Amino acid sequence: MSETVIRPSIEADLPELIALNHLIWNGTNSPATIHYPSVTEYAEHYPPGSQFVAVIANRVAGYIGYKNPTGLLSNSHVLEIDIGVHPDFQRSGVGKQLIDYIFKWGKENGYDKVSIRVLETNTQAIAFYKAKGFIEQGRLIDEFFINGQFVDDLLMYKKL
Repeated sequence: MSETVIRPSIEADLPELIALNHLIWNGTNSPATIHYPSVTEYAEHYPPGSQFVAVIANRVAGYIGYKNPTGLLSNSHVLEIDIGVHPDFQRSGVGKQLIDYIFKWGKENGYDKVSIRVLETNTQAIAFYKAKGFIEQGRLIDEFFINGQFVDDLLMYKKL
């Protein structure tokens, strides 16, 4: 496999990021269907530079988005992330590289806590996050009603 390069997203990545989001998010891992009809709309939510992308052989293999959850100074030590890996690259280390990258980047940029939300039905992701040191810090019981069942939303974190 080619070398993985992790870098900030650029405008040229946006069409691949849209396609990736449309491909990977579904009723087992997202409370709503994700659909971005245009690059402009996607860029409004995720402007270039608001995500790190893993690129392999000129393809976006995955991404990790990051933000401060509230924008409040008292919460400025927390980095909330979201992550997605293309099915062609799952189980190849891309997710691990992205998580390790954001841990290092977060530490270097003054963050000391990384948080993520994950649906209880996304058992593979939960196992992955636990393997990377995340701990469940809370659970929103019956937060969503998906495919005819109530689903909890897990709040997980890792101290850097």
